[in-house]
Amino acid sequence: MDRYIVISSHTAEDCNMAIKHFREYHAGYLTHFEWGCYDNDHNAYAIIEADSHEGAKMAVPPVFREKTKVVKLKYLNPKQEGDPVHQQV
Repeated sequence: MDRYIVISSHTAEDCNMAIKHFREYHAGYLTHFEWGCYDNDHNAYAIIEADSHEGAKMAVPPVFREKTKVVKLKYLNPKQEGDPVHQQV
């Protein structure tokens, strides 16, 4: 499985609704997410192991999936020469 950071956005007005949806529909994932709301950053962040971007997005209640960003994460090996993602062509 790959690791993904999941960023679920909501507005300040929807903050209580977001927490309610996470509690009701994805209670198991509620504790995986860290919330930026207390610093006026209305996003919930989690690092999730999944088989795909879509699989990682399933950690978010359906009502918020459209505005959710999922980014695949990868560790870089300091002993490996070169970086295949950032190689010069």
